[in-house]
Amino acid sequence: MAFVNIPLLAVSALVFLSVLIGLFSTRVGFSFLLVFLLAGVLTGEDGVVGYRFDDYVLSFWVGNIALAIILLDGGLRTAYATFRTGLRPASLLASLGVLISAGITAAAGVLFVGLEWRTALLLGAIVGSTDAAAVFALLTRSGVVLNERVATTLEIESGVNDPMAVYLTLTFIALISAAAPTASPWSTMALAFVQQFGWGALFGIAGGFAMAGLLHKVASRDAGGGVLALLVGAGGLAVFAATGLIGGSGFLAVYLFGLIVANRAGDVVKPILGAMDGYAWLAQAGMFLLLGLLVTPSSMQGYVGAGLAVALTLIFVARPIAVWICLLPFRFTARETWFIAWVGLRGAVPVVLALFPLLAGTPQAGLVFNIAFLAVVTSLLLQGTTIGLVARRLGVAMPDADDERQQRALFRDFALDASTPIGSICAFYNLPAVADPDQTLGAWMAAELRRPPVVGDGVVWGSASFVVRTLEDGRIAGVGMGLEA
Repeated sequence: MAFVNIPLLAVSALVFLSVLIGLFSTRVGFSFLLVFLLAGVLTGEDGVVGYRFDDYVLSFWVGNIALAIILLDGGLRTAYATFRTGLRPASLLASLGVLISAGITAAAGVLFVGLEWRTALLLGAIVGSTDAAAVFALLTRSGVVLNERVATTLEIESGVNDPMAVYLTLTFIALISAAAPTASPWSTMALAFVQQFGWGALFGIAGGFAMAGLLHKVASRDAGGGVLALLVGAGGLAVFAATGLIGGSGFLAVYLFGLIVANRAGDVVKPILGAMDGYAWLAQAGMFLLLGLLVTPSSMQGYVGAGLAVALTLIFVARPIAVWICLLPFRFTARETWFIAWVGLRGAVPVVLALFPLLAGTPQAGLVFNIAFLAVVTSLLLQGTTIGLVARRLGVAMPDADDERQQRALFRDFALDASTPIGSICAFYNLPAVADPDQTLGAWMAAELRRPPVVGDGVVWGSASFVVRTLEDGRIAGVGMGLEA
């Protein structure tokens, strides 16, 4: 039994030590996911253990399954109510934003690495999307609570932008390949786009409704939360695989599957979230360890400088430009926009996508893989370790419920009913007159904000500042007011 026990002991010990180190590392802001990735590197060919691992097919297989489970878990935790503030901006970031990031990063690949344009565009597509595993995990463990507009935009974006990155990656591989179709590149891209997103949406929505109906029927049989979690997980993976078989986006399908199941059968799904969280963390641990094993740092020596230049261009140029362009129509504050630009976390998705050209035999695939890995490590080191700090510095973090000083600083000293006429408040506090004095305070604030309100939103009027304290069904219910001295 040594052939079973020795590998099992090695893998379990590696996971155990990685989790233990990760639990302590998060206290100093070190990314939990980076611990798993570095553990794999240290175990690999150039590491302490020196284990040679180059099974790209197995890594690709495990990576896809892990990402499917992570996206399923993310979909199960996304409520329809959050679409009020996050769906439209997140959708634009997940489409146009990925295109802009990919294009600017491609220019950096040409300038700093000397890549040919099509290969550079492939690199840009691979690193162009944010990573659901990194965003979901690091936002949860950052120690801060973000306002609803920022949090939901980041979460929905990371959940739905993977299909665009996959679509672009496959398209540029096809264009680079000698076996590429003779049809116009534009028609090839258009057909692939319709196929990926059309089948992904259809299978995800249909599968989600079917699973929600099934859960309502089997829940009455007193099935435990673990059993139902296994049922939902297997159903999600089946949808993911079936969608991929016909050329659709399994990533989009499994996220929509989880989203619909959670919102159509919420009472059944709630007890299984604990088990799904365990599945998601196991998937993340296995995926990052395996991807770390694939990396041989010695092969990167000649490209570290160029790779870092590409990574820094992505973080400090491409992502901010893409975010500012995409969020301009939605009246995000400058602080919110800068924070969303900073949380452009890259994780396992770029490394998994970088396996595509390796498996396809694309020229310079090894170089593209190494630069994608450097971009991931740089992102997790720079962005992943500073989310909490940047959120507090930019003022997008909500105060703790038991922090009275910060609560008063945000919500001001006076609590007002949002149904109070704004005209009477202006008259009592000697504030400038408003156009419609009979309008309620809540309606007036919503009109002034010109965007879906969230708790913490504020309007300055004369010497007074009004802040949203509470919402009911998306409408302002309670308002805080402060007066300048």
